[in-house]
Amino acid sequence: MAKALYPGTFDPITLGHIDIIERALHLFDEVTIAIATSESKKPVFTLEERISHVEQIFKGNKKVKAIGFTGLVVDLAKEENSNILIRGLRAVSDFEYEFQLANMNRAMSPDLESVFLTPKAKFSFLSSTLVREIASMGGEISSFVDPIIEKALKERFK
Repeated sequence: MAKALYPGTFDPITLGHIDIIERALHLFDEVTIAIATSESKKPVFTLEERISHVEQIFKGNKKVKAIGFTGLVVDLAKEENSNILIRGLRAVSDFEYEFQLANMNRAMSPDLESVFLTPKAKFSFLSSTLVREIASMGGEISSFVDPIIEKALKERFK
C-alpha cells in the first residue's frame, strides 16, 4: 500500500492544497495531511482547528487522514511508515526551496522520496498567507477556500 505524507502548516488549507490532495489521491492509496505546529509562524488557527478543518473537508474519504506534528518530517515519515512526501509547486519560485528541502530530507532519510505536484493554473497564485491577509481585511475569499474555511476565517477576523 502506497502511503504519502503531505506536510505543511495549512493555515488555512486553500483550494490549491485541496487540488494537490485530490491529485495525490489518484496516485497513492492513502494521503496523510501532516499539519505542522509552526508556532514560529504565529498561525491564525490552532493545530487542533487546522486538523478539524481538514477532517471536515475530507469527511467520508477514508483515503485521507489529518494529523498534527512537531519536529522533522523525516522522523514523522518513519513513524507513519511512509517513504513518500507530497509537495506542491505553484511557480518556478517554489522550485529552488523545494529542491533544497527534498535533497536535505533525502540526506537525512535516503529512502524518502519527494513527489512534486502542480495545482490547476487557477490556483497557482494562491497561498495561505495571501488568503489570511485578504480575510483579515474583510475581502472576498470564497473562490480561494472551501466554505468551511471561509466561515472560520470570517469568524476569526470579526
